[in-house]
Amino acid sequence: MNVDCINAFISAGSVVLKQTTQKDVATGKAFIKTNGFINDTISLMIGLSGKIRGRVALNMDKGIALKIASTMMGGFVVTDFDEMTASAVGELANMIAGNASTILYNKGIGIEITPPSVVQGSIFLSDDQVICVPLTLADEGTIELNISIKE
Repeated sequence: MNVDCINAFISAGSVVLKQTTQKDVATGKAFIKTNGFINDTISLMIGLSGKIRGRVALNMDKGIALKIASTMMGGFVVTDFDEMTASAVGELANMIAGNASTILYNKGIGIEITPPSVVQGSIFLSDDQVICVPLTLADEGTIELNISIKE
C-alpha cells in the first residue's frame, strides 16, 4: 500500500477534524484490519480512482456524528441522525478527501474522489487489506479512518 497516500489521509483527517470540531485530535497507531466488515456505526465512504484506487471510510458511533454535525451547523444542537445530519458529516468526509487529494497532487499522485456515501449500520469495506488509523477527538471519542487502496 502506498505510504504517501495513507499519510495524506491521516494528515488530512487530523487537520480537518481539528478545524471543524475545534478539538485536539490524537492519532493512534495504525493497524491492519483482518475483517473488511464494519458494524453498527455511521460510515462516511469515499471512493478513489486515478493513480490510486480504492475506498476510504470514516467510522464513528452515532453520538460522535451528532456532536460533529452540531458543531458544523454552528452549534445548533442535533439530536437525530436525519438527512441534514448526514449531509453535514458527509461534507466532513468530502473535506478530508479533498484535502488528501491536494496533498497527493502536490506529490505527483493524481486521484479523483467520489461524492461521499453516508451509511448508518454495517458495511463491507473491502476484501483487500484495510489499514485502520484511530483518530481520537478530545472528550468526544474515536473515529476510525479505514483505508483500502491499490496502485
